[in-house]
This record gives sequence, C-alpha cells and structure tokens, in this order.
Amino acid sequence: MKKWATFLAGSACALSLLTQSVQANENDELVFMNWGPYISSDLLKQFTDETGIKVIYSTYESNETLYAKLKTHNKGYDLVVPSTYFVSKMRDEGMLQKIDKSKLSNFTKLDANYLNKPYDPNNEYSIPHVVAITGLAVNTDMYDVSQFNSWGDLWNSDLEGQLMLMDDTREVFHIALRKLGYSGNTTDEKQIDEAYAELQKLMPNVLVFNSDNPAAPYLSGEVGVGMLWNGSAAAAQAEGLPLELVFPKEGGIGWVDNFAISSGATNVDAAHKMIDFLLRPEIAEQISKNAGYLTAVKESNEKFKDVSPLFPSQEDLDRVEWQAAVGDKTVKYEEYFMKLKAGQ
Repeated sequence: MKKWATFLAGSACALSLLTQSVQANENDELVFMNWGPYISSDLLKQFTDETGIKVIYSTYESNETLYAKLKTHNKGYDLVVPSTYFVSKMRDEGMLQKIDKSKLSNFTKLDANYLNKPYDPNNEYSIPHVVAITGLAVNTDMYDVSQFNSWGDLWNSDLEGQLMLMDDTREVFHIALRKLGYSGNTTDEKQIDEAYAELQKLMPNVLVFNSDNPAAPYLSGEVGVGMLWNGSAAAAQAEGLPLELVFPKEGGIGWVDNFAISSGATNVDAAHKMIDFLLRPEIAEQISKNAGYLTAVKESNEKFKDVSPLFPSQEDLDRVEWQAAVGDKTVKYEEYFMKLKAGQ
C-alpha cells in the first residue's frame, strides 16, 4: 500500500549524507531499503559510529516498488521493510531468507500483540517494525461520533458524497467483507463478488480516495468522515482538528511494516545488527516521532499513550484483523477496485 505520514517531530528526509547506490556489498557496508519517513540520517550516522558499518540507504513509497526492485536486483539489497502480506508473498517467491533471532538481543522487547501473525508464523522471515490500524475517522464538529460504531454505518444514505476511503484495494474491500461477516483476507470468489456488490452500493457516498496524504481531506474540511490510518488521525489531531478515530465493532484493519533480509543479501550479519539497533526502545521512540506511528517495541510507546488514535484498547486490538496474502485472488480484487473507481 502507499503510505503518507505527517511527522510529529523531526524529519526523516535529510539523507543527503547517504548515497542511494546499491552497488556496495563490502563487509563494512549495509544496503538498506526502507519506507521514506521512518529513519532519520542522525540514526543512521549513530549506527555507523557504533558499528563502523556504512549504510547505503534508499527509500520507496509502496510495496509494489519494493517488490519490483528486489525482484530485479535481489543481490543488490541486504535489509528491506515489506508490509504485512508482502512478507508471505516475497517469502514464497524465494526473495527472503530466515532471520536468526539469536542475533537479536532486543527481540524480547517486542510487543507480543504484533508477533506470530498469519503472514509469518513464528516470525521466521520478518521482525515487526512499525504498526498501524485503519479505523473510522469522524470530525466531531461535523458529525455525532456516537452514530458511528460499525463499518456498515458508512453506507448510510445521509452520507451521500461525503466519505473518504483509502486508495487501497484490499483496505476498501476489507470494510465490505467485514460488514458482510467475512474475513477481510478471504479468497472465496463468491464472497469477493458479494463485497463488490456491496461496495457498488457505497460508491454514491464516496467523495474521494486518498492514500498519499489521507489526513489532507479531513484537514481541509473536504470530508468529515471515512477511513483513516491511526497515525494520520493522530497527526490531524496535532494540527488541531476535532477528529476522533473509531475502531469499528467488526474490527479495525491492521498492518505492520517488517524488517526482512533479502535472500540475496551479501552482508547478513550487518542486517541483523541494524535490526537489533532499531529495536532498542530509545531508538524505536525516535522512529515513532519521525514517522507518526508506533513501533512494535512495547517500552518505546509509553510516551505516546495520551495520543488516543495510536492506542486502541486491548479489546479493540483483539478485534483487529491483520492483512494476509490472498494469492492469485489479488487480480480479482484489483479488477473490481478499478471498476468501482470508474463508476462501474
């Protein structure tokens, strides 16, 4: 999925000290490809100062871009950060190698809520990094938040032309599938067909799709209700918007960006060292400040407990359905999504 995060503090864009070349594969160099806003140049410099390992760092804005680059240049990268179901996709295609958790002294610092997910049982190929949940955003100056506790509430005909949905195939289908009582990760064609029909009914209510800067339509007043990532909701609140994020009774949509080591990695040891470095609570806290999202490191999240969108209750967290791969049914989902956006 494409992602956008408004930075709560700091900046992860000042990477001018680091080349984006993927040619370096010496033992004292780590080739690391990551989501744009997550890690600042200061953290990369700190890692180099501590270990002597130079980081060749580049960024991307979608899993599809990561996949294409790694598929073409598998031996050009050591450490990458795929999201949720892309872990299983890349694993099954032989693009990742197993992680040696005995080399990760900080593995025990991870929150058990984000471990052992269906896309990677026992975390053999991935280590959770940044976590997020998609919920139902409500501008309380425009709507009564008590009227929204289910994904199904978005189908209310009173909301014609007023909704924002994520510009993401799987997330949009997820809300319809959950409304119908199905898994958001279904591969049952009849259930996918039903979800498409349900979304056709929803389209008159939809004003905009946005995953590049999803807080923007809320901040501008263009919309006041719809889907939103919890990090984006927190950023909108920080801008002064009276926005509440509801985690619907059917469950929010959970996704995790994960550390993974390329099967073609030439500096596997350095990749493990970088993962362990980024799992330190004080380092993970800085990443949260940069990215606007929590990490999977439990201790690092304590300072953000007052930012309500970032901290669903345990009950809400237990209802979250985490995205998983749907195999060749991806094509069917995407074809239907294109039809929906074309008004079909």
